[in-house]
Amino acid sequence: MNVAVVGSGYVGLVAGACFAEAGNDVVCADVDELKIARLENNDVPIYEPGLEPLIAKNQTEGRLQFSSDVGAAVEFASIVFIAVGTPPDEDGSADLQHVLDVARTIGDHMNDTKIVATKSTVPVGTARQVRRTIAERTATEFHVCSNPEFLKEGAAVEDFMKPDRVIVGVDSEEAAAILRELYAPLMRTSNRLIVMDVTSAELTKYAANAMLATRISFMNQIAELCEKVGADVNFVRKGIGSDPRIGKHFLFPGPGYGGSCFPKDVRALAKTADEHGVALDVVRAVQDANERQKGVLFRKLQGAIGDELAGKTIAVWGLAFKAQTDDMRESPSIQLIKSLLKAGSRVRAHDPKAMETAAAVFGDQIEYIDNAYDALSGSDALVIATEWMSFRNPDFDRMKSLLEQPIIVDGRNLYDPARMKERGFEYVGIGRGSG
Repeated sequence: MNVAVVGSGYVGLVAGACFAEAGNDVVCADVDELKIARLENNDVPIYEPGLEPLIAKNQTEGRLQFSSDVGAAVEFASIVFIAVGTPPDEDGSADLQHVLDVARTIGDHMNDTKIVATKSTVPVGTARQVRRTIAERTATEFHVCSNPEFLKEGAAVEDFMKPDRVIVGVDSEEAAAILRELYAPLMRTSNRLIVMDVTSAELTKYAANAMLATRISFMNQIAELCEKVGADVNFVRKGIGSDPRIGKHFLFPGPGYGGSCFPKDVRALAKTADEHGVALDVVRAVQDANERQKGVLFRKLQGAIGDELAGKTIAVWGLAFKAQTDDMRESPSIQLIKSLLKAGSRVRAHDPKAMETAAAVFGDQIEYIDNAYDALSGSDALVIATEWMSFRNPDFDRMKSLLEQPIIVDGRNLYDPARMKERGFEYVGIGRGSG
């Protein structure tokens, strides 16, 4: 099939490269000419495991092209995916400006019957706006569908090629048949494509992310209770996760959720509920709990090192909101570092992939250290904000010799508290009975 993906950000690049890998002819289009030039040279502007070689391979084999001419990409394709950003407005609602700009371009270049599918995370009713916007500019038949993505950053290529489900919201059986054919190569072992109406598909994405965010905030609050009563959240997590009705995923406590999806989508869902007179009290509580949780690392550091942080040097391991990505959008490390700078601390930061991203956030306000151990040299304490694999089994003797004080605040519970005490560290985790 001829496929156009408009928007060459995280979602668009993964979708475009994976559709090409499945044998389709794909054009990824974006109005950012500099980004397109980089991509044509296999210079991928985001870090995602497996994505760069996939893009290089499919460009070489002629199935994947990049273009800044969105109109030409639309004319080329029989299926057009809208994968542009939907940043939050001040009131929490999704800003659909870029989505509707693409819809106008599609309408202006509608040279044949096409499937138009939104991959961007958009609120209920967006498909109706897209359909209306296109129809104002063309008399050619078209179909508007919702095909939300459910990719985990750090595992997006694997998730796309071996999906646990694909949601398609359609306005006709013709559109459903074409999307079934497009996704058939990814469904050879079992059919995990779920067809529904467009409105339900739009809401499914928000509901899924809100549910996962709820689990995270719930466990963070259980972790706080564990500290107060002397329980260990790791035991509690394993105990409840063994119940098949609950399951083991998204039960790890930490410094709050971040990234491009959960914060934005929870806010947008709450805004949609407000507009329809529905009190999503649980979702509001999740938002509030997460905002409080983002300050937990700074509060724990204060408790360990003393309230006076002015003049102290703090090492921070991990800047991305999670491991296996360079994405810092709404990362808990941002609030931690801002609080440290406000308190007069010096920050020495290390992350395997997010240093360049962090520099765009903090500039020269902090030091960026290429080696994790070098970040400890002369530091008064270490705070672990991201669960990179390389942090999980370090040389503890070396760490202790480098730190001015053997203090570790571990926001990801990477180490065993009893063993850390034996090694001579003052170790503070999340929900480990050491508030």
